[in-house]
Amino acid sequence: MRKSVVAVVGRPNVGKSTIFNRLVGERISIVEDVPGITRDRIYAQVEWLTTTFNLIDTGGIELSDEPLLVQMREQAEVAMNEADVIIFIVNGRDGITAADEEVAKILYKSNKPVVLAVNKVDNPEMRENIYEFYSLGFGEPYPISGTHSLGLGDLLDAVVQHFPELDQTPDDDDTIYFSLIGRPNVGKSSLVNALLNQERVIVSDIAGTTRDAVDTPFNKDDRDFVIIDTAGMRKRGKIYETTEKYSILRALKAIERSDVVLTLIDAETGIIEQDKKIAGYAHDAGKAVVIVVNKWDTVESNEKAMKEFEEKIRAHFLFLDYAPIVFLSALTRKRTHTLIPKVLEASENHAKRVQTNVLNDVIMDALAMNPTPTIKGQRLKILYATQVSVKPPSFVVFVNDPELLHFSYERFLENRIREAFGFEGTPIKIFARKRG
Repeated sequence: MRKSVVAVVGRPNVGKSTIFNRLVGERISIVEDVPGITRDRIYAQVEWLTTTFNLIDTGGIELSDEPLLVQMREQAEVAMNEADVIIFIVNGRDGITAADEEVAKILYKSNKPVVLAVNKVDNPEMRENIYEFYSLGFGEPYPISGTHSLGLGDLLDAVVQHFPELDQTPDDDDTIYFSLIGRPNVGKSSLVNALLNQERVIVSDIAGTTRDAVDTPFNKDDRDFVIIDTAGMRKRGKIYETTEKYSILRALKAIERSDVVLTLIDAETGIIEQDKKIAGYAHDAGKAVVIVVNKWDTVESNEKAMKEFEEKIRAHFLFLDYAPIVFLSALTRKRTHTLIPKVLEASENHAKRVQTNVLNDVIMDALAMNPTPTIKGQRLKILYATQVSVKPPSFVVFVNDPELLHFSYERFLENRIREAFGFEGTPIKIFARKRG
């Protein structure tokens, strides 16, 4: 499910980062009364009523030949190109400035919906001064105060109205969408070419060659797939180039559109902390996951080495204990034939439904094997369970008191469900509800 993208833009020091932090609900962007503090685009998810979208904070747009300001302007323009809606922030205390008019000219060229927000309108008397902003040509200006959180609801209502109608499901329900994620130079593009048996994407030893997500449909054994290649994810402190700084958001958008996510690990360099963080994006999104160990030809690739490497993965990726592991070499194409069957299996399990009566038989057997614990003199009673959704498979367990379902017993139930129904490759979720 692709989320809409909203970019917050404006000249320096109009309060963009303050607004960003208010909308996100936490202090992510640095806020100081100094122009140019925000240099890189910063993104986060925002929930408003029933809608979730990605919000991007940007450095102030300033027309100058100074290298840093040029880079900030370029980043803001990249963010605007990716956005579905743009929030244009101006300073209500300053009135319209020449810099605001220059930003407006850039926004005219974007051909994107623009919602004009007049910030620092901290009291009702100041609202009378906002009408001059109609002359910027973006319709009704919305008075807000980032400092006091005033007017943000009306602003978000206006923003959400401009969201495009997004396809929540692929055109063909039988098509399996899967993406490749991993740090730079782990071999994602090489694997795409190996699976497609063609030079579909650029392959280079230079980290960061792929800067965008690339979709490629193909058919394998009478099944339709769409493979999404993504740019490598660097640690935030190691992101330098203007275009590369935006790659993580593009990769996250690719994950949202995927049924299955392939998390690539470099067998040659081994597991590093960044691998776990990247894999966490897919897990948190509730996607099916296959762990792919690439460049297996560069190490001692015998059965013993494979088993030892698998044990390391299981030790480091405890939260992905459900994910199958595939060892291969995209360069030599050795063992690449083992990957698609795992993708197919993970996708099917991700969309699997189980009958309520069979599910409850498994739950009752689990209770007989391991009775529910007693907490503070109260025993947990599990009355019945039912599956409520797929992608990922989600179950509601009706109990006498949800607080009595301890994490350890929830984990026990999850293991019993997996043993009974498989679910390899997909996370499953269990929710406790009080009956009635």
